[in-house]
Amino acid sequence: MSSTPHASHVTSAGAAWLASAGSYPRSTLALWEERPEAPVVLPCGSAFDVVSAPAMFGRRMLDRMWDEGPGSGPVAEFRGRMLLFSAPGTAQRLPSLLEWEEWGTRGRPDGRAGAVPPLLCHGTGDAVTVPAPAGPAGSAARWLVAPDTRRPWLPGPEILLWAAVRAARAAVRISIFPPAGTPANVYDVSRRR
Repeated sequence: MSSTPHASHVTSAGAAWLASAGSYPRSTLALWEERPEAPVVLPCGSAFDVVSAPAMFGRRMLDRMWDEGPGSGPVAEFRGRMLLFSAPGTAQRLPSLLEWEEWGTRGRPDGRAGAVPPLLCHGTGDAVTVPAPAGPAGSAARWLVAPDTRRPWLPGPEILLWAAVRAARAAVRISIFPPAGTPANVYDVSRRR
């Protein structure tokens, strides 16, 4: 389907990085040692920001980042949304970049609005539920690209803007032919003068 790496379990270094976002990292790690299947709510803004996209659009963004770009940081799926972990500050900057490029929620009068669905940007003051380090198979909350180091590479707002625009453009199909089932206009050209 794509070249996106599939890592479903967080390494101990990745768990330490996730826990470092919270106020009590050792307590979070102790909880995960006892219950590795437990999701945890962590604050955004210090270790990471999170950009939440609808599942299908988020998957297209992720595919673009791996097929044509630099790759991604950790990525999780939770309740029908893709959680793209990004560099701190991304949540504040990405919406204004989308507006500036005219791909934002206000869009343009020429019909470009709606090509990029609303992205929920979680930064300073927000918190997100992250999947468990070793979630059960078939769980609704799971890691697609699990954190595996203490300092994972995190994309910034420019890379996520690029991925969102590429994903939106790939979703638009333009054809000179009418949709199937549309009756064609037939003209009799044999009687031309």
